[in-house]
Amino acid sequence: MRFERLVLSDAGNRVAVDLHPGLSVLAGLGHLERDGVLNEFVGALGTSRSGVHLELRADDGHRFAVFRPTHGPHRVVDVDARADVTAEFTDDQGAIDLLARAGLDERSARRAVRICDEDLAGATETSRRIQALAACDQADLWRAADEVVVATRQLEQTAAAVGSRVEDAEVIATIEEHHERFERTQAESEQVRRVTFLTAGIAALCAVPLVGVVGDIVVLPLALIAVAAVVASFVTWRRSERARADEAQALAVAGAQSYLGFHLQRVNTLLASDLGRQRLLAAAQVHRDAQRRWSEIAGDVGTDWALERRPTIEAAAAAAAHAQNFTGGGDLDQRATEALAGLLDRLLGLRALGPGGESFPALLDEPFAAIDDAHLPILLEALVDASAGQQVIVLTDDPRIAGWAQAESVTGAVRVVELEPTVALEDA
Repeated sequence: MRFERLVLSDAGNRVAVDLHPGLSVLAGLGHLERDGVLNEFVGALGTSRSGVHLELRADDGHRFAVFRPTHGPHRVVDVDARADVTAEFTDDQGAIDLLARAGLDERSARRAVRICDEDLAGATETSRRIQALAACDQADLWRAADEVVVATRQLEQTAAAVGSRVEDAEVIATIEEHHERFERTQAESEQVRRVTFLTAGIAALCAVPLVGVVGDIVVLPLALIAVAAVVASFVTWRRSERARADEAQALAVAGAQSYLGFHLQRVNTLLASDLGRQRLLAAAQVHRDAQRRWSEIAGDVGTDWALERRPTIEAAAAAAAHAQNFTGGGDLDQRATEALAGLLDRLLGLRALGPGGESFPALLDEPFAAIDDAHLPILLEALVDASAGQQVIVLTDDPRIAGWAQAESVTGAVRVVELEPTVALEDA
C-alpha cells in the first residue's frame, strides 16, 4: 500500500501531508516531532483517535479513505467504487483497524515500519551475506542460481516420472558409490592377497636351501618379507571390510539388508527399470554440479535465500557500482556498506508484510546520521531506486538530506514536505 494523504486536525487546526507514491522527505523534524508524526502514520492504520484521516492506495490499485471525524462515526470509503466498506476493516470492538488484517497491532507495526540509525548500526549475518553476494559478478551469480533452479526442477520431474522421490536419488547414489568402492577394494584385496601369499611362499621355500649355504642369518630378511606380505594382506582386507560396512550402513538407510536386496526392495519397486534409475542418477549428478558451481561463487549461502532477496542484492550491487563512479573508483566505507545492506533488507521485508503480500510504507527515522558527507548521496540514490517498488517516507532534521531532496524534487522523483499547520474552518 501507499499513503496518499494524511490529515491531522484538532481544535480548528489542520496539518495536511500530501505524499509521493515513491519517496517523500519530511524535513525540519526534531526528535519529538519525528516520534509524533511516526505515531500518527501508524495510528492512522490502527485504532487512531478522532481527527486523523488517511487516504491510501492498495497495491492492486484500489483507493481507500479513512475518515475519523470528531463528531460522527468513523468510516472507511472505497473511493473508486464510492462505497462504504467500514465493515471490512472493523475489529471486534467496532473500531476501524487496518493493521489487524495484517496480523499486527500498533506496537508491532511501529517496529516493522520504523527504520532508524540504530537499526543499521551493525552488520548482521543477513547484511553480511547481502554484501558478499553484491560483490559477486551479478551475471555469473544469477546464471548459477538459475542453473540450480532448473536442475532442481528437472530432478523433481525425473523422480516423479520414475515413481521415486528426490531424496531417493541421493540414497541410490550413495549406495552405488559405496558398492563400487567395496567391489574395487575387494578386487584389490584379492590381488594383494595372491601376491603376498606368493611372496611369502617363495620366501619360505628359498629360506630352506639358503640356510645351508649362507647360514641362519638369511632367515631374518626372508621372515621380514613374509611378515610384510601378511601385514599388507591384512591391511587390504581391513580396507575391504570397512567398504563393506559403509555399504551396509548406506543400505540400512534405504531399508535393505544387502545390495541385491536393495535393488529388489528399493530400485525394483520405486524405479520401473534400470533406465529409470540411471535417469534419476544422471539428474542428481546435474543437480550436484549446479550446486557446486553456485557454491564456488556464493559460498554457503543457499539459492532460495538469495533468490528471495535478489532485488535487494542487485540494488546493493548497483549502489556499490554507483559508489565507485561517484568516488572515482573508491568503495563505500564499512559503515555505509552495512547501512545500505541492512536498509535494503528491511525494505524487502516490508514489501510483503500485509495480507496477500501487501506492501507497507517504510518510515525512515533519521537513518543516516552516522553516514559521512561523501557517501550519503549514494545511499539516498539507492533510496530513490528502492522507492520505485515501494513507498519510502524519510523523517529528518538533517539539512544535508533536505538540501539533496530539494534538488531532486525538480526531477519529480522526490517530494519534499514541510509540516505547517493551516486554519481549518470545519473538521472533516
